[in-house]
Parts: sequence; C-alpha cells; structure tokens
Amino acid sequence: MGDGTNAAAQHGFALPPDDLARALATAGADDPNLKHLGVVGDTYTTLVRGKDTGGRFCVIDMFVPPGGGPPPHRHDFEETFVILEGEIAATFRGAKSIVKAGAAIHIPANAPHQFHNSSSAPVRMLCIASPAGLDEMFAEVGVPVASRTAPPPPLDEAAGSALRAKLGALLPKYKTEILPHA
Repeated sequence: MGDGTNAAAQHGFALPPDDLARALATAGADDPNLKHLGVVGDTYTTLVRGKDTGGRFCVIDMFVPPGGGPPPHRHDFEETFVILEGEIAATFRGAKSIVKAGAAIHIPANAPHQFHNSSSAPVRMLCIASPAGLDEMFAEVGVPVASRTAPPPPLDEAAGSALRAKLGALLPKYKTEILPHA
C-alpha cells in the first residue's frame, strides 16, 4: 500500500500526528478497580471515560433490574444503546418499541426518550454517549455499590428528596431535562 502519509496528501488531507500523551484504555465490566454506581435504581459501570477519549465519547455498562430505567428525558448529546442481555421497552418521541438482545438503538441529541425494563429478567446493555459527560454526571449523582449487578440501596423519603435536589441542580450543567410522564 505504501506510505500512508503520501496517500493522505494525495487525497488532499493530512492527519494530525499521534498524540502520545493518550494511552490505551481497557476495562472489563467486572474489573474490581471500576466504580459501580447506583443511579435511578439501576447499576451503571463506566468502562471508557470521557477523559480516556479526549471528551469524544464514553461507554457505560448498564445493569437494569426489572422495573428499572430512567424517567422520560432528553439531553444535548447523542446516545446509543446496545442490548447485550434481556429486552427493554424504549420510547422515542412518544413511539414505543421493544428492543431485544443483539439489537442497538440510537437516540439523536435533544430527542425525548426513555427506556424501561418491563420484563421479569434483568437487562444488560452498553450506552455510548457522544460527546462524553454522562459518565461525569453519573459519578456526581451515583451511589457506590459493590459490583456491576449489585442493586443500589433503597432510598427513604429524605434521601430520595436530597437526590432529586442534587440531580435538579446538576441537570443544567449536563444539558439534560427530565420530562413529564406521558
């Protein structure tokens, strides 16, 4: 094939040099060094942080128990879900569909959506958010749990109220809006 630099120049573009300050990032969902966080009743484990990708994207392993999932919301970043195990009920701009293991869905920025585990079995899925930032929001609001599949502790009324207040204060920072249930 020859020299890639010459090929790029022949086609009228030049790639920047390799950024040697950036390293290979590796993580397994059950890595004991990863933080597992309880968020909205689900357990989320960030596999690839935004700081690993220069802010371009992040990858989050999501464990969603029966009945789990966030309320309707929208945000100013792209989001792709890859269902690894189980199935979710996804609502996108008011239209509902079932998404099963082996499938992927993409949510464009600012589109109203929600996912919910309406089955009797847990769901495992990957979330890819671009640009990154969702990983940071979860780190700010999540409650540490012991493992990728450990449920978050139940919240009493006072803890739930404090969490809602904290989340409400952070939503503008992460360009996210919680929507009323349809």
